[in-house]
Amino acid sequence: MNTHYRDRRKIDPSKGLLLDDGTPNDANRVEIGPTLLAMREWEEAGLTLPNLPAMREYRWRRLTRHLVERDYAGLLMFDPLNIRYATDSTNMQLWNTHNPFRAVLLCADGYMVIWDYKNSPFLSEFNPLVREQRSGADLFYFDRGDKVDVAADVFSNEVRLLLEEHSPGNTRLAVDKIMLHGLRALETQGLEIMEGEEVTEKARSVKGPDEILAMRCANHACERSVRAMEDFARAHMGDGTTCEDDIWAVLHAENIRRGGEWIETRLLATGPRSNPWFQECGPRIPNRNEILSFDTDLVGSYGICIDISRSWWIGEEKPRPDMVYAMQHAVEHIQTNMEMLKPGVNMQDLSRNTHVLDDKYQAQKYGCLMHGVGLCDEWPLIAYPDQMVEGAYDYDLEPGMVLCVEALVGEVGGDFSIKLEDQVLITEDGHENLTKYPFDAALMGRV
Repeated sequence: MNTHYRDRRKIDPSKGLLLDDGTPNDANRVEIGPTLLAMREWEEAGLTLPNLPAMREYRWRRLTRHLVERDYAGLLMFDPLNIRYATDSTNMQLWNTHNPFRAVLLCADGYMVIWDYKNSPFLSEFNPLVREQRSGADLFYFDRGDKVDVAADVFSNEVRLLLEEHSPGNTRLAVDKIMLHGLRALETQGLEIMEGEEVTEKARSVKGPDEILAMRCANHACERSVRAMEDFARAHMGDGTTCEDDIWAVLHAENIRRGGEWIETRLLATGPRSNPWFQECGPRIPNRNEILSFDTDLVGSYGICIDISRSWWIGEEKPRPDMVYAMQHAVEHIQTNMEMLKPGVNMQDLSRNTHVLDDKYQAQKYGCLMHGVGLCDEWPLIAYPDQMVEGAYDYDLEPGMVLCVEALVGEVGGDFSIKLEDQVLITEDGHENLTKYPFDAALMGRV
């Protein structure tokens, strides 16, 4: 009886006290994470799991180093993704995005304090790098009403006292995102507010070894989920009852089944709804012999974003020649641009030397050429030449950066768009395409 009870409390009874990623093998653990399904698939694929305690320490050291280099007393974070990066803890992430009740202060000496929902301080106690759990950072009107200024004064005073203790004599505080009353209160405390997003985006841009392992695992889980969506679409699209939302629901469900967390957009469209791009999935019931295009924008296992895109031809007939040409042109675009990726390349030169889309596709090209990715879409953004702002991204690529390479190919007034996107790691001597999902054979003109 006792053995049976212990087995029920383990995520994987075949393991010991710790899972292979260094976290507790406890079914009642606070940390959210990949499911047994995901871990078994990764084991079958020969993937190595990240060591999460080591990944957390890497992120903590990287943020702290960026503070010291800028001579900032501390970094105050409200963005849920920055808080995830700093602490690896979550709390109602999407609700927190528009009702900011969490905050983290990282002092230049590495001392870290989190303000969380008052009934859930335990959500970050698994991470010893978080030294204190408090509450009271909820400075939004719904939660505080006409006394939000009072709450802001109390919170800002706590921040000032912590900085005086851990960074004496330094009043330069970086802040990423904050409500208006909070900003005013911090300034009243005599703090000089610095640009926090610049700190967090630069820190997050270079992934450590365990972050890269986590991304490989998350990518595998995402691609298995995409495969399930493709199988469903090919089996049911055109049956007269299956709509775009039904197809998209498969990706969302399969992501959750593997311990993924959410999907940032609903960018799936079929047939003429794919042009112009950025129409999100809806009740349209697609026909056979149409194009389906999508962008995952998926926050998956370990909170890692996998942002890939594909276009499929669903049907028994052959796609039109203009569709095949557009697909081949899109593939040429991302593969040619990918060849430029290696350490030391200036980001602006990526814009200047881009593969040029045909004139007929220029008006509806994607909003960027490439962008960084980690816990979500991240710095940098690599613009097309006609949209590049000189000096906005005058930096060189570094090993450990990950970029999503984009293509959107469709004509104004057309009845389809091709959307492609691969996720690419900058290595010590070049790049590695992490995306393994194949291009549609029919659209490539191979069948």
